Amino acid sequence: MAAVEKAIEIERAEERDMEGIDKLLCQVLTVHHNGRPDLFKGNTKKYTDGELLEIIHDDRRPVFVARDKDGNVLGYAFCAFQQHPEDNILTDIRTLYIDDLCVDEACRGYNIGRRLYEYVIAFARKEKCYNVTLNVWECNPGAKRFYEKCGLVPQKTGMEKVL
Repeated sequence: MAAVEKAIEIERAEERDMEGIDKLLCQVLTVHHNGRPDLFKGNTKKYTDGELLEIIHDDRRPVFVARDKDGNVLGYAFCAFQQHPEDNILTDIRTLYIDDLCVDEACRGYNIGRRLYEYVIAFARKEKCYNVTLNVWECNPGAKRFYEKCGLVPQKTGMEKVL
């Protein structure tokens, strides 16, 4: 598998990546459904094919994929630009929000997630973003550890009381 680590390429997602992205979206949904079945449905897709196709072509919501030499999708990062011009309380900074980052569970531990994250950081710098943000669910401690190892720190905390 070490050869996979060296042989991957990371770039914007294309229509040909949809099947591989769907597979990984299902893996993420399973983690979230298993951790919080009260919030996340099981056995469904996060996006319809039409929604995913629209996202892939939307420059305001760039999606990046890590592919092996055969074109198989090993990981992805869904992103979205955020900005609050003329907001009463928020400054007008440009943020790149990572909506979702996933590496195929069969390929974890080979720095694919780290490389995807670093690619997103470089992209955000090139796009003159002030920061990169994301949310991580408490029911996903592996993701939380990964993001902490990448140097992310809490910006805010969402809290709940289930009634």
